[in-house]
Amino acid sequence: MSMQEFLALLVLATAMSFTPGPNTTLSTALAANRGLRGALHFCLAVPAGWTLLMLACGLGLGAVVVAAPALRWAVTAVGVAYMFWLAWQLARVRQLGEADRSRLDVSFVQGVALQFVNIKAWMLALALTAGWVTSSGGAPAANPGERLAIVLAVMAVYAFTSNLTYAVVGASLRGWLAQGQRLLWFNRTMAAVLVATALWMLRL
Repeated sequence: MSMQEFLALLVLATAMSFTPGPNTTLSTALAANRGLRGALHFCLAVPAGWTLLMLACGLGLGAVVVAAPALRWAVTAVGVAYMFWLAWQLARVRQLGEADRSRLDVSFVQGVALQFVNIKAWMLALALTAGWVTSSGGAPAANPGERLAIVLAVMAVYAFTSNLTYAVVGASLRGWLAQGQRLLWFNRTMAAVLVATALWMLRL
């Protein structure tokens, strides 16, 4: 992979990883409600799930999902339904203590699975496969295995770093959110972001 391609990959990774989305929203909300430790397993699940998704796309599964409208809509529908459910759980938590007693949690396995029902993640993985893994400068790449390893490493680091950054921000707000109705409105705002993201996914 040339330096120009690598720098372009870093730019794309930064733009896709640090802009708000379902993963970063959940990292922020989990940390704000359950503390940084309570969100750490999700921050680790995102790069793990992304790595598996990218490998699946490299093996051709992503092209099958995108090419089959029914399968694509099934993936999207499951992802949207799950995000709606998380938004509902989040919007109901009014105080910090309630977060531990509620169903507001995303396990490591659920965090990994969430990557597979995010049609945006599928599209990104396909773009990376076509633009960085299997081709180089418009021609077939001579070393797709090496290029895939580079893409996986870069995206995994960015996925973890971005979600951890959002989680740290969420955790730092816990003291402020504990006062009055602030946590309730914060959670409802985060829930609204999740719903908006889910609706946006329906248009992809």
